[in-house]
Amino acid sequence: MGSDSPSPPDGQVLVVDDNRDVLTALRLLLKEHVDAVHTATDPSSIPQLLHENDYDAILLDMNFRQDASSGREGFEWLDKIQEIDPRAVVVMITAYGDVDKAVRAMKAGAADFIVKPWTDPELVASVQAAIKLHQTRAAAEDTDDTEPAEQPDGVAAEPNEASGFEGIIGESEAIQEVFDLVRKVASTDANVLVLGENGTGKELIACAVHRRSERADEPFVTADLGALNQSLFESELFGHVEGAFTGAEADRAGRFETADGGTLFLDEIGNIPMELQKKLLTVLQRREVTRVGDVEARPVDIRLVCATNQPIYDAMNDGDFRQDLLFRINTVEIELPPLRERGDDVRLLARHFLDEYAEKYDAATTGFTDEAQAALHRYHWPGNVRELKHTIERAVILSESPQIGPDDLRFSAPSLEASTGDGEEAFDTLDLDDLEQKAVRKALSKHGGNVSQAANELGISRRALYRRIEKYGL
Repeated sequence: MGSDSPSPPDGQVLVVDDNRDVLTALRLLLKEHVDAVHTATDPSSIPQLLHENDYDAILLDMNFRQDASSGREGFEWLDKIQEIDPRAVVVMITAYGDVDKAVRAMKAGAADFIVKPWTDPELVASVQAAIKLHQTRAAAEDTDDTEPAEQPDGVAAEPNEASGFEGIIGESEAIQEVFDLVRKVASTDANVLVLGENGTGKELIACAVHRRSERADEPFVTADLGALNQSLFESELFGHVEGAFTGAEADRAGRFETADGGTLFLDEIGNIPMELQKKLLTVLQRREVTRVGDVEARPVDIRLVCATNQPIYDAMNDGDFRQDLLFRINTVEIELPPLRERGDDVRLLARHFLDEYAEKYDAATTGFTDEAQAALHRYHWPGNVRELKHTIERAVILSESPQIGPDDLRFSAPSLEASTGDGEEAFDTLDLDDLEQKAVRKALSKHGGNVSQAANELGISRRALYRRIEKYGL
């Protein structure tokens, strides 16, 4: 059930702190994990920086020189940032952390709360979660309501699609069934388990459940369990008290506490080691958490949404996932269809992403040729909507004509026909990674996606197969 650590998300990060040593430390730490790190000592530069850049995460000090410990300036700038960019994801940092400030910051819209001095893995995990949250907000809130661009002579204009259900674009029967489930379950407090392959939009569904619930005005807190190592798991979810372990310099609220009153989204729930599943189950049963190093239990009121891309029932049958925990988290299941089963949604999404990136890069791209449309429909999209988005972005950047043609499309995997064929044509390379990827895809296709049967066919363990599925984005 375990897997290799996932690659951190790309992104731009802004750090605002009046201590230059802090800025240097954070820049050196984060530059290995994100695309770019911008720093500023003066918070008054924030409006101009936000105007010039689209940040995926903002780390904001709570205490500047004018007000050494109350956090007043930090909260004022948090409000200003959200006024300028409602999609901004802000992580507050302070040397004077306490529970009241943590809860207040989360209620005011912060995504997380870091106390100086921090531990590097804890801070990196928080930034990665913030970047993922920003990407989800951007995907959910971007609209596509402009007039269709003028087409060259002889080329029919393609329809411009609306932003869809809670920002999720799709008209296929398969995705409409998902929307219906969200509508039904959102108004309840039932725990929800979202199932689906990588890139299908599980976090978007979690956001939609939250936004349509009675908790919509309360925090939506995320935790990517796949990015947490075992030593961080309890501290991140349940919090810790000062002195609980090396580096715990102050009390810190965990994700459960900061989500109190709102929704907690646990992504990659299938990655939790067996020894930690019992602790999570206990918290869910008792609806209270005990911070690491503490003896006092604290009540929490959350709506739980979980997600996994793994066949969790197979894991349960194999003894890798507790049956009682699975029953606790899946009062209602929502299974997202892979993109290859969503028919004409490929066209709708491709059009949406084309318009989005044409505007972003100020490109003259206005549509797709018929051949490109056919290529998009033939491809099996192992990376689902995420892969489609990256494919269209790359095509918009590289295309030299108003219409994207088939030569502008670069797919990350061989065609399904080639990967499942027999004989020399299926294995026209001696590259071991290519051969392994084709073998994995062929085994999964042969057994209808059943991981246990595919692993048996390949002569490897289920865990080893999971690692290869992650490696190749299958």
